[in-house]
Amino acid sequence: MKVNKWQTASLGLQHVLAMYAGAVIVPLLVGGGIGLTPEQLTHLVSIDILMCGIATLLQVWKNRFFGIGLPVVLGCTFTAVGPMIAIGGDYGIPAIYGAILASGLFVILISKYFSKLLAFFPPVVTGSVVTIIGMTLIPTAMNNMAGGQGSSDYGSLSNILLAFGTLLFIVILYKFSTGFLRAISILLGLIAGSVAAAFMGKVDIQAILDADVVLTPQPFYFGLPSFELIPILTMILVAMVSLVESTGVYLALSDICEEKLEEKDFAKGYRAEGVAIFLGGIFNALPYTTYSQNVGLIQMSGVRSKNVIYTAGAFLVILGFSPKIAALTTVIPSAVLGGAMVAMFGMVLSAGIKMLSKVDLQSQENLLIIACACGLGLGVSVVPEMFQNLPSGLRILTENGIVAGGLTAMALNLIFNVLGKKAKKGSQLLQSKEEVASS
Repeated sequence: MKVNKWQTASLGLQHVLAMYAGAVIVPLLVGGGIGLTPEQLTHLVSIDILMCGIATLLQVWKNRFFGIGLPVVLGCTFTAVGPMIAIGGDYGIPAIYGAILASGLFVILISKYFSKLLAFFPPVVTGSVVTIIGMTLIPTAMNNMAGGQGSSDYGSLSNILLAFGTLLFIVILYKFSTGFLRAISILLGLIAGSVAAAFMGKVDIQAILDADVVLTPQPFYFGLPSFELIPILTMILVAMVSLVESTGVYLALSDICEEKLEEKDFAKGYRAEGVAIFLGGIFNALPYTTYSQNVGLIQMSGVRSKNVIYTAGAFLVILGFSPKIAALTTVIPSAVLGGAMVAMFGMVLSAGIKMLSKVDLQSQENLLIIACACGLGLGVSVVPEMFQNLPSGLRILTENGIVAGGLTAMALNLIFNVLGKKAKKGSQLLQSKEEVASS
């Protein structure tokens, strides 16, 4: 389907609107979770929108080194929200960006080989990891619903009403709307909740007045990164899950665009994501992944032109250079954000369950993998002091629920579904040879 330049612009803007809520909400959640000031939060939202545009352009621009060359839109990954908040709380903001830089470099280095490693990340592993991430996010949402930990009005009736009112608005809108309105129900819920909060005197617009007119990108805005092993392991695990998700998006788009992908194309796609993550770490943005909602837009519109995505990337870059626009999102009260968080984090948990629905649940081995991974992941998050007397080398694997649960899922999958199947095949082959010899 051919489109003129005005249609290209409008379709590009539609792609921006489809992913904008996610691109904005992720930095809001992380920034709120690690206690950023309004000025810092405005900067984080701005630089993230800008880097979303750059990451998208890097992925669409297919060249000899990187880029899948399909109409892919990249945005901040929800999978990383919980891990980044946990890292910020335990190790500080510099450790977040040290881990992001390390995970980006890791993705670049393994990009050539990752398609060969997909057998180690079947739905039973990725589904367990995403489910664990969803479970560990919920306490953050509940604290925000109450007004934010440490706030003077924590648990007040006004905060509870705002939080549940926002959540109810999102649920009703999602129930009775379709298409684009349903897609941005979270964003509209945040707007409605903020309007209600303004009438209650809970909105401070000073951040908008104080925001710069134009963003000045600054490397290591939050300080020089620090490199801690636990945060690095956590973010590498998150990056691997994101790559698995991206693989599904690449395959879906190749089918829609009727373009056959070769192994080298996958490698360039993974490498583009690694470069985007690494650049994001330098400029103190957040990790990126492919956005599946934009795949749905391509399917619905029937327009598969890369020019539309180039236009969307350009729009994101322009928006990123406008901190006043970013500051609009930072005045959302914690209680309103908490109400939306319950829906969003619950959706992360639901996404994990959806992944697990693709698993053969008649297999007792798969059930045991899920049980042990989710049990340990949640247990370590709730009772972290259980392992405080272990040697420091072992505590690396037990201090973080996502790392503990994720590595458990990978190890048990290797034992039951990789090595176990090979051993079973070997046993069957030996048995058949013995039967032939005896006959």
